[in-house]
Amino acid sequence: MLPPADAVELEVFKHLLAAIAEEMGGRLMRSAFSPNIKERRDFSCALFDAGGSLLAQAAHIPVHLGAMPLSVQAVLAAFPAGLQAAGDMYVVNDPYAGGTHLPDITVVAPCRLPGENGPRFFVANRAHHADIGGISPGSMPLSRSIDEEGLRIAPRRLDAATIDWIAGASRTPDERRGDLRAQVAALELGRRRIEELCAKHGSELVECRGRELIAYTERLMRRVIDSIPDGAYVFADRLDGDGTGVEDIVIRCRLAISGDRAVVDFRDSADQVPGPVNAVRAITVSAVNYVFSCLGPAALPSNAGVMRPVEVLTRPGSVLEAQAPAAVAAGNVETSQRIVDVLLGALSQALPDVIPAASCGSMNNLAIGGFDPRHDTDFAYYETLAGGAGAGPHRDGLPAVHTHMTNTLNTPVEAVEHAYPLRLAEYRIRTGSGGAGQQRGGDGVVRSYVFDHVAELTLLTERRRHAPYGLAGGLAGEAGRNVLLSADGSRRELPGKCRIQVMPGDRLEIATPGGGGWGEPKR
Repeated sequence: MLPPADAVELEVFKHLLAAIAEEMGGRLMRSAFSPNIKERRDFSCALFDAGGSLLAQAAHIPVHLGAMPLSVQAVLAAFPAGLQAAGDMYVVNDPYAGGTHLPDITVVAPCRLPGENGPRFFVANRAHHADIGGISPGSMPLSRSIDEEGLRIAPRRLDAATIDWIAGASRTPDERRGDLRAQVAALELGRRRIEELCAKHGSELVECRGRELIAYTERLMRRVIDSIPDGAYVFADRLDGDGTGVEDIVIRCRLAISGDRAVVDFRDSADQVPGPVNAVRAITVSAVNYVFSCLGPAALPSNAGVMRPVEVLTRPGSVLEAQAPAAVAAGNVETSQRIVDVLLGALSQALPDVIPAASCGSMNNLAIGGFDPRHDTDFAYYETLAGGAGAGPHRDGLPAVHTHMTNTLNTPVEAVEHAYPLRLAEYRIRTGSGGAGQQRGGDGVVRSYVFDHVAELTLLTERRRHAPYGLAGGLAGEAGRNVLLSADGSRRELPGKCRIQVMPGDRLEIATPGGGGWGEPKR
């Protein structure tokens, strides 16, 4: 029987595990082929115990990390420990089998220690691949079914043939091979670091400390919830639309706090819709995990303990627990942001001096593809754009940042123009777009693209009709807008979600929303 660890030992152990995840991320970033991974850092890495419970993660992408345990558990269900050969890795992206949306490919590696019959740990990473097939370049289409969104991968072994199969479905196969091999290289490093940690301290101790760290996190989270006044708090907000004609899609939350337990009930939200804003349950749970993690102390470990005192209720067939074959490409990136807005809105009633106003509320997704004559090959480009952060009771919102469920960087202008047949004509802060208040919301950005060749463009953006809300009398942030300035001089306002063809000389201008203000504006 191992003696229990004290708080100092658990803190050290937390950092040891997180450092492995961070090192995995460094290798993945440096090894990747696509600008989306190596420049924007649209990936996440984490460590899990033998049952698939999260032990530690790097400070990567919230929407990835909160949902990744389901991918590990899906692999365990498809390949029980006794079927896992030493050195095997597994891949999955199916939103209805542990994934979130198809471009996010998760690779899972069991850590089988020398002389043991089954894995004690798993390492995993998830990376957004810039094209995985489907009806539009970039695989973020204005779809009506998941079958239009790209290659759907149920849990399977990842080997050379599987990599070729995945690459063959993409418009950019060499890039897919490079990014997948980078994911493999990162997991090989993570597996080696776990083995070294167990060799130094003993596998029993590492396993034991992992359980204790999860229990410690649960205790901390229970204290956080216990500090919230008991009661029921209701808040609702809307998605602009699904891109197929359905508008004002309501997301409603009833938050019940009782002692050290929280119940987050989304069952009264809208039914799933024809367009791609549907979210699978993993995304909803991931967004709730993010919000409650934000309520905790800065030193709160990021593991399975966060959600143990929290129950999330969703309704099958709703926009927050979509059922196959619903389209889901934007659920991961747009609906996740609105879930956060709604839950924070409910919490603002319980904690009015803590919770900030709504941030940008959109990842402002842009996918571009076509033929690149410079390299005599097809290209597919994907990025998300920053916006304004919501103001809080004690601070202005930051301008030009990725907020909440995204934690990526921008793609540098130089990287875009080097890799793709397009140019950036303008990139600036959208001054004045943050909502006014005692504390002002952060400003969004303006980013303009000029096309040198014919290309296909898909926009999946939100907060173009319904602006980010202010709190405590603060004003809403300015809504975003998408504008196409054609080479012939005409100007066209584009809807938040659309798929169009652009011609040489056309210019796309995206102005992202500002954050909401907090408190009555000073006169």
